[in-house]
Amino acid sequence: MVQRLRVRYAKRGRLRFTSHRDISRALERAVRRAGIPVAYSAGFSPHPKISYAGAAPTGVASEAEYLEIGVSRACDPLRLRADLDASLPPGLDVLDVVEAHAGSLADRLEGSMWEVRLTGVDPAEAASAVTAFLAAARVDVERLTKKGLRAFDARQAVQTLTVAENADGTAGQEPIQSCVILRMVVRHETPAVRPDDVLMGLRLVAGLAPPSPPAVTRLAQGPLDAITGEPADPLEADRVGDHL
Repeated sequence: MVQRLRVRYAKRGRLRFTSHRDISRALERAVRRAGIPVAYSAGFSPHPKISYAGAAPTGVASEAEYLEIGVSRACDPLRLRADLDASLPPGLDVLDVVEAHAGSLADRLEGSMWEVRLTGVDPAEAASAVTAFLAAARVDVERLTKKGLRAFDARQAVQTLTVAENADGTAGQEPIQSCVILRMVVRHETPAVRPDDVLMGLRLVAGLAPPSPPAVTRLAQGPLDAITGEPADPLEADRVGDHL
């Protein structure tokens, strides 16, 4: 391996329902189709040097998924971005590629910003639920894991949680159904707190129960800015390294 490249890609549309395992297989097939000289591990069963960091759960769209590729000869990041993007199915879109420098990509992913669209929810009810959630010192929720039912605090990891109202419908058609949009910044902790855990917390503290499944999108993930509290670009340090 002579070079490492870090890739930001999006998972959109119907592909949000695809498992991470199937996403990784699609990406590895695209790497082969694009002719990218991926490096392989040594040993009896070599595997491509592609690693993933902070993958979004199944059922969630994302504008900020990351992976790292090790290659056996130096590649131009812009050319690799174009070739890989052209080899991926619609809904998997390569947004950025940079040459990796010092440090671990996974260590930079300290938190995520999520957008949750709740159709048919009253904005005042949502605002009241958000206020109650943020005022709570602790909000215990349960999630079924591979090791069984696990209880944990969904409040501590939530940096910010805001609510906005939007209209969801086609112009000229009535009625236009109300759509509440939640924006939240959640720190990456163990166990991981997901948007559905926060929604469960809102239900527990204030009885907020959306009539239809939420549409969840990860907008960003990266190091948490000390001033804004929002995720910054985790690839910025690599771009700075390119100019040193």
